[in-house]
Amino acid sequence: MNTPAVEVDGLVRTFGDVRAVDGISFSAGRGQVLGLLGPNGSGKTTTVRMLATLLPPSAGRAAVLGRDVVGDAAGVRSLIGLTGQYAAVDESLTGRDNLYLIGRLLDLPRPAARARAVELIERFGLTDAAGRRAGTYSGGMRRRLDLAASLVGRPEVLFLDEPTTGLDPLHRNEVWEAVRRLAEDGVAVLLTTQYLEEADQLAHDLVVLDRGRVIASGTAAQLKSRAGGRRLHVRPELAREAPLVAAVVAQETGAEPTVEPSGEVVAAVTDHGALRRTEDRLLAEGVAVAELGVRLPSLDDVFLSLTGHAADPAPGGSR
Repeated sequence: MNTPAVEVDGLVRTFGDVRAVDGISFSAGRGQVLGLLGPNGSGKTTTVRMLATLLPPSAGRAAVLGRDVVGDAAGVRSLIGLTGQYAAVDESLTGRDNLYLIGRLLDLPRPAARARAVELIERFGLTDAAGRRAGTYSGGMRRRLDLAASLVGRPEVLFLDEPTTGLDPLHRNEVWEAVRRLAEDGVAVLLTTQYLEEADQLAHDLVVLDRGRVIASGTAAQLKSRAGGRRLHVRPELAREAPLVAAVVAQETGAEPTVEPSGEVVAAVTDHGALRRTEDRLLAEGVAVAELGVRLPSLDDVFLSLTGHAADPAPGGSR
């Protein structure tokens, strides 16, 4: 039981002269959600494809529950489930029949495949739509069906490669809740995402990738502590007043502020009285404020402090 769910040591994958994954190492425990965080092009999907035995490593080693992904690929496949970036369901089949088909492909007897399909349909809140063609499902329902399909074989480790890509906030929350329930049931989940909020919500531990390398790891709280303390945020109602706001904030906090394209002014703050003094000064200057407050650093701040650039998607898709 002490064997890590996922163990990666010096993993490398090259495509010609490009090192898409460049010597990364990390481990994930059972019943935990490990977030693999980074922008497109950081190596997340390539890492998942190697762990799922879909792509051989160029160097290094990786194991799932102690089974080597190269030396015992069949054994690894018997232990894992995989949900890719886009729902892979048969639109012409009903939700129930999609799951039954997967069960039969996994050599479950017909009664067992039917029972498993019904169980997962209920678990993922799809009972009312079980008899409808999957092509009529909403985006969130399709993703939940896709998750259910990856669990038909009762995997001990589940790889979720950007499972909420393209979903609106409501449907994203549906998938988040499903992932939480999986972890509660003891499934180890490796979640790749470029959504910083998603990593913050779901992951027990995080590994941050940038350009194929691990640049940080730890809990969300630990990573946020690396980005510094609290920040004062001021957003004037008129963006043209941002320079005046920045001057006031600099005087009252003693820190050099940054001005976002939206006109929001942000500065590190350690003095508890800085918020009130800034508010009073802006009132005296006649500056109307749309938002004013002190916040803890976000994972966006963490990524920016670690890499020097925001976690924006890179052109050309992910690897």
